[in-house]
This record gives sequence, C-alpha cells and structure tokens, in this order.
Amino acid sequence: QVQLVESGGGSVQAGGSLRLSCGAFGYIPRPYCMGWTRQAPGKEREGVAVIDVTGITTYADSVKGRFTISLDNAKNTLYLQINNLKPEDTGVYYCQARPTCRVRRGPLTYDWNYWGQGTQVTVSS
Repeated sequence: QVQLVESGGGSVQAGGSLRLSCGAFGYIPRPYCMGWTRQAPGKEREGVAVIDVTGITTYADSVKGRFTISLDNAKNTLYLQINNLKPEDTGVYYCQARPTCRVRRGPLTYDWNYWGQGTQVTVSS
C-alpha cells in the first residue's frame, strides 16, 4: 500500500513562487515515475510534470520554464517548484506515482496507480 501526501499549497499573488511537496509512504517498485497533475475550477485535469528515478523529466508546454519537478529518493519526496505564478495556475495540484515506469515523450497521460489527496494553489492578480 502506497500513500502520497501533498503539502505546500497556498494563496499567493501573481509573480510569486511556491514549492509543493509530496511525501511517499510505502514501497514503490523501481523503476517508477512520479508526477504532478492539476485541476482548475471547471476544467479537466492536466498533467503538468513527470519525473522518473533516473531523473529524466517532462513538462506540459504551458508550464515549461516556470515549473521544476524534482525527486529526492533518499527522502521519498517529490517536489514541484513553481515560479512566476499566474492566475491560470490556480487549481488543486495532485501528486501521483506509477511503478515500472520511465518518462517517455508525448502527452503526460500516464496510467497512475497512486494519487494524493491534492493541495490547493490559488493565485490572485
């Protein structure tokens, strides 16, 4: 059983920064991927970033240059550094994990096995 717990969300003004964290509790067979997905009010969920245990990353075009995903294997913690926040970044951010996975090219539509409960990010203009 794997449990993912997000933290670090909050309310910030446009142009600000946040760092989201996701603690993974339980064993995830390697190789594995972890990622972040967000859901804005009234919109579908959108994959924003994925990383695998080798450190390879991929991002949605809408966040490239502003979002940085990282993984601390020793602490079993996933991070998402978000800079230059925009009002359209508002939403609930979810952490996910999938065993036997490597980052691949293409859409961030991974078949995630585990999901966190989400953390709210609100950006005001």
